Amino acid sequence: MKNILTYVISLAVAGGLLWFVFKDIDLEAMFAAIGQANWVWVGVYAAILLVAHWVRGLRWGMLLEPVAGHRPTSANTMLSVLTNYFANLLVPRMGEVTRCGTMNRLEGVPVNVSLGTVVAERIFDVVMLVVVIGLTLVLEFDRISDLVFGLFAQKGGNGSRTGLYLLLAVGVAGAVVTWFLYNKYKEALRKNALFAKVETFVLGLIDGLLSVRKLRQPGLFVVYTLLIWLLYYLSTYVLFFAMPQTVGLGLLAGLTILMMGSIGMAAPTQGGLGAFNIMVGSALALYGLTKQDGQTLATLMLLSQWAVTIVFGGIAFLIVLNRRKQTNSVADTNAISL
Repeated sequence: MKNILTYVISLAVAGGLLWFVFKDIDLEAMFAAIGQANWVWVGVYAAILLVAHWVRGLRWGMLLEPVAGHRPTSANTMLSVLTNYFANLLVPRMGEVTRCGTMNRLEGVPVNVSLGTVVAERIFDVVMLVVVIGLTLVLEFDRISDLVFGLFAQKGGNGSRTGLYLLLAVGVAGAVVTWFLYNKYKEALRKNALFAKVETFVLGLIDGLLSVRKLRQPGLFVVYTLLIWLLYYLSTYVLFFAMPQTVGLGLLAGLTILMMGSIGMAAPTQGGLGAFNIMVGSALALYGLTKQDGQTLATLMLLSQWAVTIVFGGIAFLIVLNRRKQTNSVADTNAISL
């Protein structure tokens, strides 16, 4: 009942967001424009996305090695990552459990063990998202200040930069003060149940970040992490060439779309449905695109992601089921012979 309720709520949220996005959009014209897209560039987008999934599998294998006693094959980690995205498209947040269940079938790694590595992996992705947000704010702050920091009345040049530096200074000062107060009063604060839970959660995140030091090749892990996000950026940028309305968008526009799209994909809806459209469409409007053209590209991006997930994730799911059946058949044959 809980799973059904979660699924229904996520669908309702996605439906409400979609209505908000498309209520003023000419859907017939939008799908006509998508049909006229340059599919060569869509294919390049799909290929880059698959390479990113493969690298993600390689990175996850490095995290699994210390706890599993061996490094899973790149084929099995790739299959597990693909089933992750396939399951997430059906039921939000179900992919991580599915990925670990797949690895248990293919490599015998206990689910509870592999789940810990997935949490650690997500921590590094959150850090990279923060880095992307920081880069975007620094490089494109004048353009997105109204969207992200509407609290600053002034816009443009020095006023925007001053506001950004002020915000960073306040953040650093707040972190220093928080760290000082924590060290001074942590024993007394731990008597509060809520504080104890928050402390355990934060310390767990820090421990997950530091776990990279236990890896046999920590430098390679960092390289994989950077490469994954570079590939995400390239996949976003190359899709600009698929439509004449967006072919003129530059490299910084790709960074902005990556930031906004990543935030949208974090929403608890199937494949970021609705939230992704809102975030990416809003960002594209900052670069002079009409709402119609912005939502056309956002929808093309989302549908292209879904196509990759459905086709290759579905194939991966069938391969995993087939391997399971073969394993059971061998076990049954051995039992009969005995």
